[in-house]
Amino acid sequence: MALEVSLLSGWLPWTLESVAVVALLVAVGWRDARWRTRKLPVIVVGSAAIAALMAWVVVPAAGVTDPLPVAVWLWLGVVVGALLVLVVGWNSPRRATGHAAMSRTVNWRHRGAAVVAATLAAVVCVNGVNRFVGYFPTVGDAVAGIENKQVPGEVSLHQLTTKPDPVAQRTGKLVKVTIPATPSGFKHRPELVWLPPAWFQKTRPALPAVEMIAAEHSKPENWIRIGQAVQTAEKYAARHHGAGPILIFVDPTGGFGNDTECVNGPHGQAEDHLVLDVPQYVEKHFGASTDPRKWAIAGFSMGGTCAIGLVTEHPEAFRHFIDISGDEAPNTGDEAQTIASLFGGSQAAYNAHAPLTVMAKHGPYPPITGQYLDGNEELTHIRVAKEFITAGKKVGITSTLTIQPGSHNWQFATQAFTYTYPWLADQLLNT
Repeated sequence: MALEVSLLSGWLPWTLESVAVVALLVAVGWRDARWRTRKLPVIVVGSAAIAALMAWVVVPAAGVTDPLPVAVWLWLGVVVGALLVLVVGWNSPRRATGHAAMSRTVNWRHRGAAVVAATLAAVVCVNGVNRFVGYFPTVGDAVAGIENKQVPGEVSLHQLTTKPDPVAQRTGKLVKVTIPATPSGFKHRPELVWLPPAWFQKTRPALPAVEMIAAEHSKPENWIRIGQAVQTAEKYAARHHGAGPILIFVDPTGGFGNDTECVNGPHGQAEDHLVLDVPQYVEKHFGASTDPRKWAIAGFSMGGTCAIGLVTEHPEAFRHFIDISGDEAPNTGDEAQTIASLFGGSQAAYNAHAPLTVMAKHGPYPPITGQYLDGNEELTHIRVAKEFITAGKKVGITSTLTIQPGSHNWQFATQAFTYTYPWLADQLLNT
């Protein structure tokens, strides 16, 4: 099916790139000597300069912390180049002599090709970012995300309580919830809760719970659509007579472009939402355990940073964590940008959320366990994880680092979570 076509590899990305290049060549054309020797070099230099400006100045200033692949900037240059060809070459004849009507016909062909080249290059450029982060693996995922479609199998809280589903006793159930922002006041989107098959047993135990936190630019369902977290949890439950923790797919940002890094500050009281609102709601409405030894945080990228940060700052709420490709501290740029953006300019507030500083100041913790997972291309994250492990040993935090092939994208996060989830579930169920 068309919706199952991959956006990350295979024939579609290659075809888009090839057609964009051909269209650009047609748009440029041979034309006359003045076009080739004067205008075209200016277009090439201008395109490269604008792409370089975006890469080196504009994007970092906007707080984008992960360097994008060179290919993304090359295709941005193609977009700019095609637009400049369209504008600068609007009235450039194909050759110095010839019938005027022929020149007009040729120019419209060039103009149309320039529009096609700019459009396709823009699609390729955007998909280059997508291929880098793995946000939309297939055409269907992109359509579902853009149209904000309901996650397959999702039910409302009302449907859960009024329409028992025998299938849920085998596979569990995904429930869409609106968690009151009490006491946080944090404005957030609807969130989702996955209940394992054990929840539907007649004698329901007080199950453990995991808050699942995605990357910076994300939605609560990303761990479901992209990270395959529910499928992973279902497989574990099938091997353990339906047992498993409740998974809560939380919203730590309130919006796609609102980077909170899970702290309280100018972007909202995200920390209070995750530490207070969510556990209270899940304990009340789904009977989750109130024992902090039965609660965990698992996250990728920003979510990984949140995981170690929330556990070290709030051991009264969480005692286990999975940190996949997290940073050393909350991060919206360099340290000065982060302090200004997240903490209203307060260095003390920043220090109070830097895990290494928090660990040293806190002293001995109750038993806490965790795992760091980084791709073998993530050298900075590997270094940070090793520093955390060393610091954690001194204060009672038992953690390990697993390095697997991969880089900072959702494909790696998916494989890392699949690998480490059984460990986390065992920790929560057997504590």
